[in-house]
Amino acid sequence: MTASTTGARLALTILPTLNEAKNLPLLVPRILEHDGFKVLVVDDRSTDGTGNVAEELATHYPGRVEVLHRTGNRGLGLSYAEAFPLAAARDVDVIVQMDADLSHDPRHLPAMVAATTDYDVVIGSRYTAGASLIDFPSYRATLSRGANAYVRLITGLRANDCTSGYRCWRRSAVQQIQWERVGAEGFAFLVESLCEAAQASCRIGEVPVRFVGRQHGASKLTGRVFRESLIVPWRVLTRFRRHPPR
Repeated sequence: MTASTTGARLALTILPTLNEAKNLPLLVPRILEHDGFKVLVVDDRSTDGTGNVAEELATHYPGRVEVLHRTGNRGLGLSYAEAFPLAAARDVDVIVQMDADLSHDPRHLPAMVAATTDYDVVIGSRYTAGASLIDFPSYRATLSRGANAYVRLITGLRANDCTSGYRCWRRSAVQQIQWERVGAEGFAFLVESLCEAAQASCRIGEVPVRFVGRQHGASKLTGRVFRESLIVPWRVLTRFRRHPPR
């Protein structure tokens, strides 16, 4: 990240992990290739040694990598809900959220961070002009597109990719969110947090990205997570009817 592309902004990347021991050593150095970036690994009690790998990376990159070992119930949403307030308390300008499975290419980080000049939340979008899907099964792509149409229909969100987990937030936007009421445990957190951003009148933009299907490890999409994803947009809609966006 250079001053010419991002205005020399400081960024903290949150990486939630659950059994990503093979991926983490490949991903973290690529993030840190960009000047001004730090990494917070949020390990969800991995059983494959991911926590130890993260600690080794923290030793190798002192001051640029730190590790949070979670002890509560597992879940992507729960990891982010715990990490975002901590990140917002740091002296950074931008907070990045991205998956640790190598599906989110760090090459897009400078463009996404630069876009926070105009937007409060920037989505690394799979479904906007210029984006591409690589090694992503057709059934998963169909499911993802259907999920986005479902979310937009119910919530009124306008983004092309409401379910993307690759995002950059201005720290001021993160500070506006009432994280204690974001209760989704799994991937539905992505929708719920974006709705909360819209509720807080945050400006939401999209940058096209190259999305790559998982190469190592197993998908975290379970039946329970899928069911929660169907329910959460309705729960959010009910909440917003009680508290209309400002």
